[in-house]
Amino acid sequence: MSIISRYYPYEYVEDVFSIDYKALYDKGFRGLIFDIDNTLVPHGADSTEEIDKLFLRIHETGLKTLLLSNNSEARVKRFKENIDTLFIYDANKPESEAFKQAVVMLGIKDEETIVVGDQVFTDIYGANMSGLASILVKYIGYYKKEKKGIRRNIEKVILYFYRHSRKYQHRLSL
Repeated sequence: MSIISRYYPYEYVEDVFSIDYKALYDKGFRGLIFDIDNTLVPHGADSTEEIDKLFLRIHETGLKTLLLSNNSEARVKRFKENIDTLFIYDANKPESEAFKQAVVMLGIKDEETIVVGDQVFTDIYGANMSGLASILVKYIGYYKKEKKGIRRNIEKVILYFYRHSRKYQHRLSL
């Protein structure tokens, strides 16, 4: 694995609603680890009815879920108020320890797990360094013309090379 490919997701999709969860289950995946902010909702926002329903549909497919967040316990508990899911707060992503703990909590194997997040440097890198598959979603606010941080600009460069490297794209065949 080259240095830059450590930041490449297995798949890159529009949003969490673009993922075919039944297809993932049919391929043998059994658990999903989700980031919260800018993946499921805008930064700091509570869950929405649409997200709550999404988690119900995911669970109906047989997939287990866990929220993995660098946020505080209070923030994560407030977010998951209407969602029946496991969680880890203060995760210290991209460190592998919390990713490994999440797999154990889900009671599944590494190869049955997918990480879904919006950040290359925390979610995707952490998943890759932990031996887990990953799906990158465009962060909520992707199309807004607001000022973006330096990390988002560096991500654009990484994703440019990712899009030009067929070897690393569509590794989940979605």
